[in-house]
Amino acid sequence: MKPDRYKLLLLGMMAVVLAVLPACSDSDAGTRVEIWLTMPDKSRLLEQVDSVSFRSGKPKQSEVIQVDDSIRYQQMDGFGAAMTDSSAWLLANALDDEKRDELMKLLFHREEGIGFSYLRLPMGASDFALQPYTYDDRAQGETDPELEHFSIEHDRQYIIPLLKQAMSINPDLKIMASPWSPPGWMKTSDSLIGGSLKPEAYEPFARYFVKFIQAYEAEGIPIDAVTLQNEPHHVPADYPGMRMEAWEQALLIKEYLGPAFKENGIDTKIVIWDHNWDEYYYPLSVLGDPDANSYIAGTAFHGYAGEVSSQSRVKEAYPDKDIYFTESSGGEWAKDFGSNLKWDLQNLIIGSTRHWAKTVLKWNLALDEQHGPYLGGCRDCRGIVTIDRQTGEVVLNEEYYAFGHASKFVKPGAFRIESASSGNDIETVAFVNPDDSLVLIALNVSEAMKEFQVSWRDQSFACSLPAGAAATMVWNLRDK
Repeated sequence: MKPDRYKLLLLGMMAVVLAVLPACSDSDAGTRVEIWLTMPDKSRLLEQVDSVSFRSGKPKQSEVIQVDDSIRYQQMDGFGAAMTDSSAWLLANALDDEKRDELMKLLFHREEGIGFSYLRLPMGASDFALQPYTYDDRAQGETDPELEHFSIEHDRQYIIPLLKQAMSINPDLKIMASPWSPPGWMKTSDSLIGGSLKPEAYEPFARYFVKFIQAYEAEGIPIDAVTLQNEPHHVPADYPGMRMEAWEQALLIKEYLGPAFKENGIDTKIVIWDHNWDEYYYPLSVLGDPDANSYIAGTAFHGYAGEVSSQSRVKEAYPDKDIYFTESSGGEWAKDFGSNLKWDLQNLIIGSTRHWAKTVLKWNLALDEQHGPYLGGCRDCRGIVTIDRQTGEVVLNEEYYAFGHASKFVKPGAFRIESASSGNDIETVAFVNPDDSLVLIALNVSEAMKEFQVSWRDQSFACSLPAGAAATMVWNLRDK
């Protein structure tokens, strides 16, 4: 290929990208639409491109995205990740004050960053911690049924200060807490590893939740929701975990945790399951217990096995209960930026919310260049960001941009609204914010550039989106 021909081709390709959403003339321009674009080759990373305007009239393209804000579904709490012990320790210790403040804004500030508004907090050590711990550890053979030694002192070192900083940046931030293991003396294994909850430990474990919520409340950090056990059908051999069957969750809720919350005036939500899509029968079983059901706010899912449609199966069976998506991790097993962008948008941002999730969370907020620190389990997981402990360099990973397409624009309290497509290549989800702004997130899942139109309230505009690209479109009735 001749150099001049190559340059012309390259310029043409750039023009296509820059004109992803062509502008309309001012003479008949309607509501203005602002656009943010991410390309699978990283040439655009959540970058604002030229705005367009709606025009009156029916769409003419073969593929049409019909947005209808009169049809509303679930109300959103937010998007985010987990403030694990490892993530908090890195943020506190691997960065100087200036770099930490800058990164926290990139994570939690809506204008200067991506505005995360929901965090998951392990209650004690998970697989991503510097050491095993709970809030009431005792020497082997000792017990503490009255929880006289309960303390969140560990969290005061760096977890609580970072949560407070995040809340100061984003006052809308909410927190869900989940234990990987109760104290070992509560378990049949007498260890944080393995085992199940002893019958005599149900009542102390319920008060363990109460004391945790009260202690965090005293720190000025309200806990929006708790799950009873992270991944109750996975018992790891090298980090804290515990087996908990559906009947055990129902028993714990109806006879101990629910009444304890009521007695202590705690309005923190109780959420069940907190494990993969493939075992949706587990939450159905717990919700089928009418006494437990009355205390349950919803079901949490992870995305490591099964299909996202399982969320809708539970929602359809119990439409008064909410759905939460609480964990999925990127990692070195999947290194291609474009493929990871597509998977997260297709399955989590679009798929999970279209199947009723009111939160969508990734796993670690931050990990280091060696994918840690970790106790066991995953040794090649990837955080939302990577912090190099040697240099202090911060890398914003693909998960940052994929989730940013939602978290930066969809505000807490938004409702998912109808967005129906006449074709299969452009997958979408849409929301209306409390300020009446509308958000449409679109992903081209095909391997070619696709043209389509967006139609809303007898107006429309034409778009073209490159293969594998994601776009977020925002408009407001007041923007003309």
